Amino acid sequence: MITRKGPKLIRSLTLTHAVLYGLGVTIGAGIYVLVGAAAARSGMHAPLAFLAAAVVMGMTAGTFAELGTRLPVAASEAAYVQAAFHRKWLSGATGLLVVAAATISGATISAGSAGYIGVFVPLPPVWIIAGVVLAMGAIACLSAVQSISFAGLMTVVEIGGLILIVAAAVLFQGGSLISRLPDLWPSLDDPGAWIGIAQTSLLAVFAFIGFEHLVNISEEMKSPRRTLPWALLITLGLTALLYGGVVWIAVVAVPPAELARSPAPLALVFQRLTGLPLQVLSAIAIVATVNGIIVHMIMIGRVLYGLADQGSLPALLGKVNARSGTPMVATLFGVGAILILALGVPLTGLAEWTSRLTLGIFALVNLALLRIKTTELIPPAGVFFVPMWVPVAGLLTTASLLLVDLFG
Repeated sequence: MITRKGPKLIRSLTLTHAVLYGLGVTIGAGIYVLVGAAAARSGMHAPLAFLAAAVVMGMTAGTFAELGTRLPVAASEAAYVQAAFHRKWLSGATGLLVVAAATISGATISAGSAGYIGVFVPLPPVWIIAGVVLAMGAIACLSAVQSISFAGLMTVVEIGGLILIVAAAVLFQGGSLISRLPDLWPSLDDPGAWIGIAQTSLLAVFAFIGFEHLVNISEEMKSPRRTLPWALLITLGLTALLYGGVVWIAVVAVPPAELARSPAPLALVFQRLTGLPLQVLSAIAIVATVNGIIVHMIMIGRVLYGLADQGSLPALLGKVNARSGTPMVATLFGVGAILILALGVPLTGLAEWTSRLTLGIFALVNLALLRIKTTELIPPAGVFFVPMWVPVAGLLTTASLLLVDLFG
């Protein structure tokens, strides 16, 4: 492995920064639209599917926690594969898979933001997309503390929208939320309901994708071996609780069949609970989409920097700006790729490729930890260890989801 000389990333991020970043990249526009599809498949049982998906993601999160404390570097997934298999081409390919998934996802979110922003700003979508991508790119080039703090502020607003729904439900329908709890759990002799929950879980998994990007800022954490496992755990736990609560409120407040037909299900839920106009939650949805663009740009820049630092990409991408302490060239490359894709490629259906690529990366990462655990003689000290069954379960669940997607 080749290590480039010159300025390195600055270790300045605390647990608070990490959790805000993790929540920002995990809780996104997805939950604002997935509720309707989940209600269509599982009705009142939909919250169970989101909790089941959280358990599935928890397996791979454990794998990331151990590997992240073993190798707290940017381009983390590529470094894990290199450490396990010692194949530079495979390591580089893994890193580029991460970049590809994030670029497609960032471009999809950028294109989607135009619809929300267009409600308030009467400009052509092309101009809105270009303006948003360039503005968020400028923020992503700031220091890690500045850019992630900005994204963290928007994360608070974004999550605030979901908490607003929870608060409104408690105020106006608190009794129904409790009295209808028996409807949540299906009968054990109703196989159709359980099959529906399993199918909805596959859908719900995609709402949790994003937490794994925490490992790509581990090189900038003050104490990654202590911070990273907690950040992963807190991010997934809070996301699962919030998703489960919001989905339960949605199916109680609005009949599942009506919820399934709505193009803006959570806005409908909020309107039904409070009587306020749909624009209130639409404004928060803008924050959710814009926040998603920033965190993807930050991550892309770090992965490209890490690949260049390892010698897998040109050294120019591995340069750290002396003033901001960020990989500015790599970040700008990511900004340009997102802008080109968002403006020049029809993105219908491309969002699904984000999930497929991410699940493939998950399978590789779990396989890497299995390889490392079975070949090392003396485990390193100070590492967050998980039992062998954790990467096995992570590999089996991610591979199963890929097979279901392939043959479904």
